[in-house]
Amino acid sequence: MGLTGLEIFKQLPRTNCKDCGSPTCLAFAMALANGKASLDKCPHVTDEARENLDSASAPPIKLIKVGTGDQTVELGDETELFRHDKKFYHPTAVAILVSDQEDVEAKVNQIKELEFERVGLKFITDMVVVKNDSGDADTYKAAVEKAAALTDKALVLMAEDTGVMAKALEVAAGRKPLVYAATAENYEAMTALAKDKGCPLAVRGKGLEDTAALVEKVAALGYKELVVDTGERETSKVLADLTQVRRLAVKKRFRPLGYPTIAFTSKEDPLEEAAQATVYLSKYAGVVVMKTAEKQHILPLLSWRQNLFTDPQKPIQVEAKMYGVGDVNENSPLYITTNFSLTYYIVEGEVEASKVPSYIIAVNTDGISVLTAWAAGKLTGESIAAAMKKAEVEEKLAHKKVVIPGHVAVLSGSVEESTGGWEVLVGPREAAGIPKYAKANFA
Repeated sequence: MGLTGLEIFKQLPRTNCKDCGSPTCLAFAMALANGKASLDKCPHVTDEARENLDSASAPPIKLIKVGTGDQTVELGDETELFRHDKKFYHPTAVAILVSDQEDVEAKVNQIKELEFERVGLKFITDMVVVKNDSGDADTYKAAVEKAAALTDKALVLMAEDTGVMAKALEVAAGRKPLVYAATAENYEAMTALAKDKGCPLAVRGKGLEDTAALVEKVAALGYKELVVDTGERETSKVLADLTQVRRLAVKKRFRPLGYPTIAFTSKEDPLEEAAQATVYLSKYAGVVVMKTAEKQHILPLLSWRQNLFTDPQKPIQVEAKMYGVGDVNENSPLYITTNFSLTYYIVEGEVEASKVPSYIIAVNTDGISVLTAWAAGKLTGESIAAAMKKAEVEEKLAHKKVVIPGHVAVLSGSVEESTGGWEVLVGPREAAGIPKYAKANFA
């Protein structure tokens, strides 16, 4: 368990100099104890105190990096149990399993196709897990080598025989894969192998207590780049373990479990597997390993991940500017909407469906929807006029007509006045009415 705020306070300079950004040393100590501050912020702490406070200043869940370059996956380094308290920073990595007894090339190419774009955001899977089902070191090495050549995604090497793992690392160590797994039977050799190659290591126990004890044994060997797996595979038990690991790490500062977690789906039906993965993703898994690689099963999971790991206090926004949809020209219609991503992309989709090339101005409303922005005083005649001026519409268009959302028809007068006489057209109340509206007015 980590030190309390008072225990930390006793080892600080206690000068209340405010150089750390906190009003007092006691406030800084409390923030440090709760994982809300870093000891590096105090420029006056002594070397002796710094050594004593290492455990308190470290994050409750250690940051572990898997992979290299732009494809590096960061796990852990979280400080919260609930996203309404503070944003979760490192989204759960979604990994797809490939057996060395299947067509590795076909499966990896299928995984590479799991890329989606939704509301202007790109969704992808993060890792490829290569599992040794054959039991043969050469077969496994060839499978790992092929997977590494086909994809830049971070790798997880899954083999409990250290001889087999050593062979695979001959061709993949430079990619810094996650080595899975150290168990009670092989932890000394597997730890030595991972440590020698500089690769993160998964530790798999048999339940919480056994896993914590095994992690302590591995840490005693001088290696702490770890990911933990309690060994459970039944959904309710995995959920309970993931929750307990997070609580023990964040609330109790229980260091043996202060590492990211990895969870494996066990359902054979792809829909059930996706639902199972959603449970693990929702409750603190650092990595979720799945067997299915079908787009219809993966997209809902990635969409949910995006929602879960978005800052709840900051709506998703598009850049506030003028966009062209289709082959626009000086006679193209001009629509007004807000810069809330969901609102903008719905409007854009309907404008595109109308087959009438048009401009859309996304007014900066701090990422909130049309009615909400109007009620909050962020979507006004003045803000629309300012957005139009910034977009230089008078230089780009040969007409002076602008379409505002039907829900805010009340703004017609103020928009006309603020824009210096532009003709204000009231569009449909719902974006779905844009195609019919466009064909009636602009086709």
